[in-house]
Amino acid sequence: MRIRAGFIPLVDAAVLIAAADRGFAANEGIDLELAREVSWANMRDKLNIGHFEAAHLLAPLAISESLDPGRPPLRAPLVLSENGNSILFGDETFKTLNTFAEGNLDDPRTSGAALRRLIAARSENGAGKLTFGMTFPFSSHNYLLRFWMAAAGIDPDEDVQLVVLPPPYMVDALTSSQVHGFCVGAPWPSVAVEAGIGHIVHFGTDIVSACPEKVLAVRSGWAEENADCLNRLARALIRATSWCANAENRDELSHLLAAPSRLNLPPYLIERSLAGRVQVDPSGRTRVDPRYLMLDSALTRPDARAALWLYSQMVRWKQLPLDHKRIDAVTACFSPTVYDAALVSLTQRPLVNDGIGAFAGPAFDPADIQGFLAASQ
Repeated sequence: MRIRAGFIPLVDAAVLIAAADRGFAANEGIDLELAREVSWANMRDKLNIGHFEAAHLLAPLAISESLDPGRPPLRAPLVLSENGNSILFGDETFKTLNTFAEGNLDDPRTSGAALRRLIAARSENGAGKLTFGMTFPFSSHNYLLRFWMAAAGIDPDEDVQLVVLPPPYMVDALTSSQVHGFCVGAPWPSVAVEAGIGHIVHFGTDIVSACPEKVLAVRSGWAEENADCLNRLARALIRATSWCANAENRDELSHLLAAPSRLNLPPYLIERSLAGRVQVDPSGRTRVDPRYLMLDSALTRPDARAALWLYSQMVRWKQLPLDHKRIDAVTACFSPTVYDAALVSLTQRPLVNDGIGAFAGPAFDPADIQGFLAASQ
C-alpha cells in the first residue's frame, strides 16, 4: 500500500526518513513516499484534507487538532523523537545579555534573571521589545520559551514578542534582525552558530528534560479504516527507531538525512545533533548532552502523562480551557494501542517513558492538572 507522509527538514524526522530510505517500510509491504514541507501549518492542512495519510508532526499540534471540534481528530500512534530543541540568541543580544548575568548563563535561573534585567533596561531606555521566534503556537518551542521566562518572572505575553516562523527560516530571520533569538529543533541552531551569528544559551533539556517532540500523526478515521496498514507502518517505524538509535549507524544516518531531498545540509552538522555533541557558540565551545535529541525505542510508545503535561501548558497559556472531555481526548490521541499491537507482532516488550523532568515548578500529576496549574502561578 502507498502511504504519502509529510516531513519538515529537521533531524528528528530521522526515523521516518530511515523507514523510507533504508527499506524498513518496503519490508512491510508499504510504499512510503515522503514529501518535504516548510511549515507546520502546511503540514497540518495537508494531513487534514487527506493530501497526506501520515505526517511527522509536533506533538502539541497533534493534541490541539484533536481538541478542535471543527477538525478531524488525529492520532499519534508512535512518538518519533524526544527533546532536540535549543534556545539561541543572536550575537549582539547574547553579548548584552552576558553583561546582565550574575553567575553562569548555563543555569536557566541565571539566564532568566539576566533576561529579566535586560528587558527592564530596554524598557527604561525606550527600546522596543525583544522578539523571539518559535515554530508554532501549539509547539514545545513555544512552551519551553514561556516556561523558562515565566520562571524568571517574565510575562511572555507582555514583556517580549513571540512570533511564528517555519524552522528553515529561523536563521534568515536572525540574519536580517527580524528576531533577537529563537527556539527551534536541530539542526537549525547549529546552522546559526556555524554562520557565526548565534549563541545557544540552552538546550531544551535544561528546561524540560523529557519533552515529547515529534509524533507520527494520522487521521483517526484513516487509522480505523486502514488498521492493518497502520500496524505495518508502526512495525517499520519501530524497526527504524532501533536502527537510528544504534551509534554504529550514525554516520550512515547523517548522510541519509543530508541528502538534497531531505535536509540538504552538511552531514557533520547532523551527526553532531545525533551524538548530542553540539557547538554552542562561534568560538567553538562544545556542549555534550546524551539526552539532547532522543531517538530511542524505549520512548517510542505514546505516553498519556507526557501528552497531558503538554495540554496543561495549553491551559496555562490560555490557548484552551481545562475540562474532562478534553483530558479524555488527549489520552485518546496518545493511545498506545497501535504501538502495543505492532510490538506484540514483533515479539518485543513495551517500555514506558518515565516522566517530565522540568527544571522548575511543581511536579506534574496528570490526575490533578488543576492543582498543577494553580501551583505553577
